[in-house]
Amino acid sequence: MSNFTLHELQCFDAVVVDGGFQAAAERLHRSHPSVFAAVAKLERQLGLDLLDRSGYRVRLTEAGRAFHRKVRLLLHETEELQTYAAQLAMGEEAELRVVLGDLCPLPPVLELLSRFFAQRPQTRLHLQFEAITGPWERLLEDEADLVVHRVPRSDVRMERVDLGRVALVPVVAPGFLPFAPGTEITPQRMQAFTQCVVRDSARNPTEQGHFLVEGAPRSTVPDHLMKKELILHGMAWGHLPRFMIESELRAGSLLSIAGRHFPGVVEDLAAARRRDRPHGPVADQLWDYLTRHAPLLRPTLGRVPKARKTPVRV
Repeated sequence: MSNFTLHELQCFDAVVVDGGFQAAAERLHRSHPSVFAAVAKLERQLGLDLLDRSGYRVRLTEAGRAFHRKVRLLLHETEELQTYAAQLAMGEEAELRVVLGDLCPLPPVLELLSRFFAQRPQTRLHLQFEAITGPWERLLEDEADLVVHRVPRSDVRMERVDLGRVALVPVVAPGFLPFAPGTEITPQRMQAFTQCVVRDSARNPTEQGHFLVEGAPRSTVPDHLMKKELILHGMAWGHLPRFMIESELRAGSLLSIAGRHFPGVVEDLAAARRRDRPHGPVADQLWDYLTRHAPLLRPTLGRVPKARKTPVRV
């Protein structure tokens, strides 16, 4: 048996995954005859019939199915080896692209980034701010090397460093409501009042709006800083990150209306990067640096303070 090539294994895998020679050829950017010849040559070298060609569509034989499982493992290891080689070849990056999301607490994160990049003057920090699903879009479309935002744990495309929990608190300014803000306020009672929401900065948003009161007038803003100002000035109500309004909650210039109908929400804040992309030495150093300094947020900032139990009169 002579040695088979990586190309032959890739052609065989593509035929199996894509369901035929033509589809495999299109994905591999090869001609149909070249893919067919590569798989036939692989079978001759192995002395095995890997594919059953007797029907309308090719199917794996029993031997082909067992062999394909091993091929998939080998191709995965090959991809990892190629990524590792790319990392070694990159050298120190001239620039790192970091996106901070709308739930990112700026002072502690910027302090960390400032200390890190002060020791690496050869690498420029390109910093960008995005909202809602914008950070994910920038990362998944290769427009960012790292994001700091809420990251869904179910998305296996991204690896993460947990930085803490962020509570989003429904708040109003004193006097905004013509009734006492209490724990029993319902969405129906809030329909008459303007709700402030942050616009999604993604080009192609993938999520629907959160915490929206159906039928209520809305005011949209680009970030939570603007949203906070509108709420403080009695122009709207809405949810704000607790780390942004701690002093206002203590001073009473903002009032929580969290209760049974508006419980607030707690999001996990994380640094995230692509699993399937090569990362240069400075990017890996930044990842390790964030890991060593996590978590960033005090546990209390991940809890929703409830409204005072003032009864609401109907």
